[in-house]
Order: sequence, then structure tokens, then C-alpha cells
Amino acid sequence: MDIRLNSRGEQQLLEHIIYENDKKEYIVLLHGIGGNSRVFFKQLKAYTKEYNVIAIHLPGHGKSAKPQDYNEPFSLKLVADEVKRLLASLKIDKAHFVGISLGSIIIHTILQNHPSIVKSAVLGGTITRFTPLSKLLINLGDLTKDVTPHMWLYRFFAWIMMPKSNHKNARSVFIKEAKKLRRDDLLAWFRIAKTVDKTHKFLEQKAKGIPRLYISGREDHLFLDPLKKDLANDQDAELIVLEQCGHVCNIEKGKEFNQASLRFLRQNSHHIHHAS
Repeated sequence: MDIRLNSRGEQQLLEHIIYENDKKEYIVLLHGIGGNSRVFFKQLKAYTKEYNVIAIHLPGHGKSAKPQDYNEPFSLKLVADEVKRLLASLKIDKAHFVGISLGSIIIHTILQNHPSIVKSAVLGGTITRFTPLSKLLINLGDLTKDVTPHMWLYRFFAWIMMPKSNHKNARSVFIKEAKKLRRDDLLAWFRIAKTVDKTHKFLEQKAKGIPRLYISGREDHLFLDPLKKDLANDQDAELIVLEQCGHVCNIEKGKEFNQASLRFLRQNSHHIHHAS
């Protein structure tokens, strides 16, 4: 297997790691706020047996451009455009996408704006809209952001989203990786997170025919109920709910996540896989 690390460079493409082998199809991994490619440590071994994998660092993470570096206002669409631009530079016309939390929001934005580049999508810990409680928490964070250390804010949100003892490992991974995030970058993401409601609007029509698998934990208490309602009549969507599992389901229930996602990806791939 050939692993190439490509950083920002002259063209300012998003930083990414390519796990390349003799496979024909690609999986693109998109992490959550404060995370990076390391949040997929339980998926990489399984995925790279059957696919080429591209792990992307979103703006403000790793060596990717910062949200403030762009010549236009930072937005979810801008990020979706940058992901498309990266794949075009790699001469990849279509790929399977796997995203967690924020990564699932970016996938929805890609499906809204660039559906032709998506073969299929696996969305973990998906956020389609905010409940009154989550809106209250975001507004509270917004009001206190100028006087509160950004890592305190991040820890606060991590604890609210992942409060149980069985969420501890996933919570710790995200907090550890988020320490590498600059204050301005974290706040830029928090600001555009408020627009999440728009990312699922009209998705069924714009991404019609593109299969999507949603995997969420039963204990994803802020986001699961709205997701279930939003997917109720979606013919292209399948929802799997993992028991005794919170928001970051790919870490908390790595084995189950891998089994479900690989089954789905194989069903939507054009080449024959040999299960491990």
C-alpha cells in the first residue's frame, strides 16, 4: 500500500492523506469539528482492504487552509466546493463518502451542490437540524465566546453531546484532537453550524437515486429524533441505530459501524469484493 501525504502547497488544496492500493473505487472520509483523519482509526484497516481511501482535513484542521484564508465568506458550500476541487485535482470523478457529525453535514452539502461526484454515502452521527435544546446551547456558546476559552466551549459541547460513561473514549479522542485547533477556526465552524437546517432541505429531490446509509447511536440524544423524522419518507435513505451508543458511533461501536458500512458500500460498488 502506498501512503502519500499531500499538504496545502501552492494551490491551497485541502490537506489529505491517500491510502492507495490496487483497488478501483475510492472512499472519501470527512471528520467532525475539531477532529481529523485520526477519528477514523477503527475504519482504516477494514476500508483499505477493499477500497482506496482519501482522508481529508477540513479547513482549519491540520495543514488545510484556515476559514479566514478564503476570498469569500466561509460557508458549508465553500467547503463542499473545496472537496470537489480536491477530487478534480486527483482526477477522481466519483467516490463513496463516509462522514461523521460535521462530516455528514458536509456530505449533505455536497449532495445538494455536487451530487454527480457521489456514488453512495455513509453518514454517522448525522445532524439534520437542531432541537430547541441544541439551539439554546449554541446561542449560549455564541454569547459567551468572547469571554470563554475556546477549549472550554469545546469540552462543554462534547460533554453535552456525549454525556455517558460509554461515550468517554470518543469524547476523549475529539477533545484531544481539538486542542490542535485555533480559537478563530473553531469559532468559524460554530458560526456556520447554525446553517445546518438548510443542508437537508430538498435533499431528497437534489440527490434522488443516490443511496445513503445513516448510522446513529440510540443515545445520540440531541440529533437522533429529528433525523428519524427527516428520513421517514426518504426512499434513498436507510437508517441503522446502534444500541448503547452515542454521537460518535464509528468510535464507540467500530465493529458494528464497519460491518454495516462495508455491507452498504459493497452493495453500491461496481467491482467484486472479497469479505475479510
